[in-house]
Amino acid sequence: MASSLPAFTVRRGEPVLVAPAEPTPREVKPLSDIDDGEGMRFYSSGIHLYRNNPAKAGQDPAEVIREALARALVPYYPLAGRLREEEGKKLVVDCGAQGVMFADADADLTADDFGDVQSPPFPCFEQFILEPTTVAGVEPVIDRPLLYIQVTRLKCGGFIFGQRFCHCIVDAPGGMQFEKAICELAGGAAAPSVAPSWGRELFMARQPPQPSYPHHEYREPAGGADRMLSTPASDMVRVPFFFGSREIAGLRQRAPSNMRCSRFELVAACIWRSRTAALGYAPDEEVRLSFIVNARGRPDIPLPEGFYGNAFAYSVAATTAGELCGGDLGYALELVKKAKSAVTYDYLQSVADLLVLTGRPLFAVSRTYIVSDVSHAGFKDVDFGWGEPVYGGPAKGGEGPLPGVTNYFSRAKNGKGEEGTVVPICLPKDAMEKFQLEVEGLTAAEL
Repeated sequence: MASSLPAFTVRRGEPVLVAPAEPTPREVKPLSDIDDGEGMRFYSSGIHLYRNNPAKAGQDPAEVIREALARALVPYYPLAGRLREEEGKKLVVDCGAQGVMFADADADLTADDFGDVQSPPFPCFEQFILEPTTVAGVEPVIDRPLLYIQVTRLKCGGFIFGQRFCHCIVDAPGGMQFEKAICELAGGAAAPSVAPSWGRELFMARQPPQPSYPHHEYREPAGGADRMLSTPASDMVRVPFFFGSREIAGLRQRAPSNMRCSRFELVAACIWRSRTAALGYAPDEEVRLSFIVNARGRPDIPLPEGFYGNAFAYSVAATTAGELCGGDLGYALELVKKAKSAVTYDYLQSVADLLVLTGRPLFAVSRTYIVSDVSHAGFKDVDFGWGEPVYGGPAKGGEGPLPGVTNYFSRAKNGKGEEGTVVPICLPKDAMEKFQLEVEGLTAAEL
């Protein structure tokens, strides 16, 4: 894990707008009905840390990236636009080449000062990302840049690339696709190897809208108050948990022998069950696991190559706290697998239908553990010419309207160099020890 940083100062230049390097179409493009849901109306943040590369001596990474960014915004011109809200809370992009916000900075740190940072939150991330300004009475994503970038030079010759994307315009793979386009152009390519495709019409509501699934993800569960939502931030603690080969082997021993389970399914079921026990919900209270199911690469979902919008749905596994904690791991796994397989193209269209009919509500959060697996998003593939990042991933441990109930799953190495899944768990202080004991019990090898 990362060491504590020495005292340092970040000297940030005045942020400027970077427009596309060439003329781009002036038009209005509607977002999909999945893009513009209330749960997407925030900025997701990411950070990449790079060491010095002697071959790049004399080159300013901020200038290299800024020039490549302007060129990348030519094919990705909607990212340089602004969101506008129309009737029915429908969001559209005013593509007027207004530009994205960019700042360069310098910090009295070296890449080595960050230690072996493997998982979010990134140390002192607030200093290395450019925060969107807030305007009272205005939606936080309306009529402002859709992308904020800060490049912070380090005194060792390395640098930090920090970004904040409006989630309405891209998901994690879509954002990485754009960043890789910047990398290719920074490396001298004439154009990105993958041409961007808008394709948002695929996830528009049908006419008339006809939701065909219950969509528990948008209905609050029955039961009492959720202590995760009422506990002050000062009483919460965040601890990263590592699931390597030993832990996964222990979980597989507790899975039914005839059940094929992915690493994600095993870890998600383990954490959901352990978290529920640690929080002490009443046995008859409904508890949920909500996780993002990516539509990319699925033969039944006709996504065009180069699509960079939101292509996922929240799927929900639900039961009572008593049934979840009283059953074995196989019970939780069965619920997770069933929820994961439920997301089809028809399901995604049904989500769009429901959002339009119900005013694009925020997803339910009470007694719900929300998971986003970003381990395959491609953060480590973002190379601006200085080599692979030392760290590449989310800046924070969880984001969105209620970051305390969300978690990122990411791939990382432990202190012994073993690669595994890291999950930064956030819980009330008095629940963390109980959670740790529950996880240890499920991951220990059976004799």
